[in-house]
Amino acid sequence: MLRKGIFWVHLVSGVVAGLVILMMSVTGVLLTYERQILAWSDSQHYSAQPAPGQERLPLDDLLAASLDSGFAPSSVSVSAEADAPLILRQGRAESRFMNPYTGEIYQPGSERLEEFFHAVVRWHRWFNAGNEHRGLARAITGACNLAFLFLVLSGLYLWLPAIYRWSTFRLRLWFHPNAKSGKARDFNWHHVFGFWMALPLAVIIATATVFNYSLANGLVFRLAGEEAPQRGRGGPPRGGRDDAPTALNREVSLENALQSAANQSAGWRSLTVELPRGDNTRVEVQVDCGTGGQPQKRSSLTIDGRSGEVLSAKSFSDQSTGRQWRSWIRFLHTGEALGFWGQTLAGLASLAAVLMVWTGLALSLRRFRAFLDRRRRRRADTAASPATDPA
Repeated sequence: MLRKGIFWVHLVSGVVAGLVILMMSVTGVLLTYERQILAWSDSQHYSAQPAPGQERLPLDDLLAASLDSGFAPSSVSVSAEADAPLILRQGRAESRFMNPYTGEIYQPGSERLEEFFHAVVRWHRWFNAGNEHRGLARAITGACNLAFLFLVLSGLYLWLPAIYRWSTFRLRLWFHPNAKSGKARDFNWHHVFGFWMALPLAVIIATATVFNYSLANGLVFRLAGEEAPQRGRGGPPRGGRDDAPTALNREVSLENALQSAANQSAGWRSLTVELPRGDNTRVEVQVDCGTGGQPQKRSSLTIDGRSGEVLSAKSFSDQSTGRQWRSWIRFLHTGEALGFWGQTLAGLASLAAVLMVWTGLALSLRRFRAFLDRRRRRRADTAASPATDPA
C-alpha cells in the first residue's frame, strides 16, 4: 500500500512539474561549459602574444590608457598566461579586453555568445520573464525544483524491485538488450538513468533550493551556528557604474600591489585588482589558483598601494563556516567546485534528467491511454450485453 501511494504521488508530481523540469534540465545542459566556451570564443578575437623579449607594461600605464579611451574600470584581472589579455570590468555591467604589451583595447569578441548564455540563464531561473512577472516565475521554478527533489528521492525507493533477485536488479542497473519496444525501452532507461544519476542530481537540486528560498539559505548558516547575512548590508550595492573610479590616487602604485600579490601567491592563475576609490590607498586583490569556479582555491589580499606591503591575507579556510558552505553550494550546483570533471558530471546529470522526464512522461501517457482503452472496452461490453428482464 505504501509503495502504491508513493508511486501515484511520484507519477502525478512528474506529470505536473515535468515540462518545467525539462526546461531547467535542457538549459542546465547548455550551461555546462559556459565558462570554457566564452573563454575560447574570446581567444579567437584578440592576440596578446608578446614579441620575443617584450615585457608587459606597468599596470598603472595600462589603466591610464584605459581611462584615456573613456573606459573607467572598477577592477582589472591579470592572467598568469603570457598571451592572455587583461580583463577590465566596470562593475558587472561592462567589460573590455586589453593587450598588456601594447595597451590596445578590444571589445569582447563573445558579446553575442555571452548574451545567448545570459538568456539561457534567465530561462533556467525564471522563464526569461520580465521584471513584473519574475517573482511568479521564480516561485514556479522553485516549486518544481522541490518536486524534482521528491521525484529523485522517491524514485530511488520505487527503483527497488518487488522481488529481490539479481535478474530484476540487472534489468534496472544497465541498458537491457531485450528492451526493444517503446514501453520496455522507456521503463529500462528511466530506471537506469534514475539510479546512476540520483546522487549528482540530488546535489544539484538541493543546492538550487538554497538559491530559491531564503529559508533554505538561512538554514545553511544556522546549521553552521551563524546568522545569515542580509543582502545589501555593509555598503552600497556592487556592480553599478557608481563603483567605477574616474581618477586614481597618485600615491597608489597598482603595479607594486600586483607584484606583491604575485610574489605572495604561489601557483596563482589570475589576480583581480579592485581599484581603490577616493583617498583610499589600500588595494584589494582577489587571488584565484583554480579554474575560476573552485572557491577552495580562492584567497584575498589587502596591500598598501604606496609601499606594496601585504597588510592582510585571507584564505578560503579563514572564512566563517557558513560562508564556506555557501560558497561550496554555489559551485557544487554547476559542478565547477570539482573542476572540469565536476562540470562534466553535472552536465551528464542534467542530460540524464532530460531523458528521465521524457521517458517518464511517455510512460505516463501510455498508462493514461491504456486506462482510456479499458474504459472504452467496458462501455462497449456493457452496451453489447443483453438487457435483463426484471420479471
